[in-house]
Amino acid sequence: MKRILVIAFICLSTLGHAQLKSSEEVTPDLVEKREAQKKEITKNYLDLKNSLIISDSIAVVKNADALKNSLKNFKFKKLRLEQMNEATTKRREIIDLATQVTATKNINKQRKIVQELSVKFWDLAPKFKAEDATLYLQVCPMTGAVWTSDSKEIKNPYYPKNMLTCGEVKASL
Repeated sequence: MKRILVIAFICLSTLGHAQLKSSEEVTPDLVEKREAQKKEITKNYLDLKNSLIISDSIAVVKNADALKNSLKNFKFKKLRLEQMNEATTKRREIIDLATQVTATKNINKQRKIVQELSVKFWDLAPKFKAEDATLYLQVCPMTGAVWTSDSKEIKNPYYPKNMLTCGEVKASL
């Protein structure tokens, strides 16, 4: 019984020390670095979406690669274990979809993949959004395809030739 109490005390002491140490390590520099990472992820997604609007398949590949790389470096914070697992799984799915985008230069195939990527991106957008940014979930009512934008103005990345302004804002962060 004594041994169990000693082990429990050591575990609690270690946990308390780790929590104290981790709260001390949050410096303004780390907060600034994290905000810069969030801005980079959001910028890379928006650049990817905007490349689809102008139908530039080469830029789509470049921006999908940039998104993939910025996501790999991002660490989730302040999540419970199940939330962490879910967020990590969705991030992996976004990275996999971005990899698929980089594997083709066919703009229509890229658009199809980015439709799925955009759904998953919006799910994690609250974690990626910088403090000073506003993001909008937009949807094409004719197809149900969604995308994230930093503007209320509708520019449909999936049908830019014949339905560029087809869509509506569904939500904002």
